[in-house]
Amino acid sequence: AVDFIEKPFEKAVLIAAIESAFERLAEVEGRAHRAAASAILVAGLSAREQDVLKELAQGLPNKSIAHDLGISPRTVEVHRANLMAKLGARSLSETLRIAFSAGMD
Repeated sequence: AVDFIEKPFEKAVLIAAIESAFERLAEVEGRAHRAAASAILVAGLSAREQDVLKELAQGLPNKSIAHDLGISPRTVEVHRANLMAKLGARSLSETLRIAFSAGMD
């Protein structure tokens, strides 16, 4: 159910409700498609790149990620650059959008 229409109703009201329902369906399908595409991209990352991405998604800085994973901050930077390239992301916000769309939080 998308809307409640009382009788008697006009055709325009019914048509507007039906169009609204189809718009909502299209939005849900679009989100599902983006989520599936993002999950495929994230699955293409190495295990360590996925670890770095998970920590980035938690909002942690490189130094904290390095400490948590037992690697150097420079290694985190390398993994971060590699995963961004594999995801086709040009910024951290674009990277995080892909991670969140894939269900990473």
